[in-house]
Amino acid sequence: MREWLHLKHVLRTGWVRAGVDAPESVAAHSWGMSILAMHLCPEELDRIRVLEMCLVHDLPEIEVGDLTPHDDTSTKSQDEHAAMKKLAPQWLALFEEYEEGVTPEAKFVKHLDKLDMALMARIYEDSQGLDLSEFIASAREVIGETHLK
Repeated sequence: MREWLHLKHVLRTGWVRAGVDAPESVAAHSWGMSILAMHLCPEELDRIRVLEMCLVHDLPEIEVGDLTPHDDTSTKSQDEHAAMKKLAPQWLALFEEYEEGVTPEAKFVKHLDKLDMALMARIYEDSQGLDLSEFIASAREVIGETHLK
C-alpha cells in the first residue's frame, strides 16, 4: 500500500516541460478528476466505478513515469499493464477498462482526464502568466461535443 502513495511525488511531466512553477502531482490530478466526477457524473453511469477508475487510471506511472506525446510511448501500454499487474492486480480490470475506453464509464473518465488538464491549464495560465493553449486544444480534441465542453 505504501508504494501507491508514491504517486503523490510523481509530477505531471507536461506541466514540468511547460515551465509551470510547483506543478501538481499525478495523485493531485487523479483527485481533480474524482472531484469533477462527483459533480458531473451522469445519473445513468455507475458513479462508484467512475470514481475508482479516476483514482487508479494513472497508478502505473509510479513505475513507468508520466509519459507525454513528447516521449517514446512505443511500449507504454505494455509497460503500464505490467506495472499495474505488479502494483495493484486487484484493480487491473478497472485499469484495463479505462485503457480500452469502450464502456460509457471509461469514455467519461477519459473525458474527465482531459477536462481536468484543461482546467489546470487555465489555472496555471491565470496564476503564472503562461501560454498553455496547447493543453487546452488537446483537451478539446478529446472532449469534443460532449456535455463537458
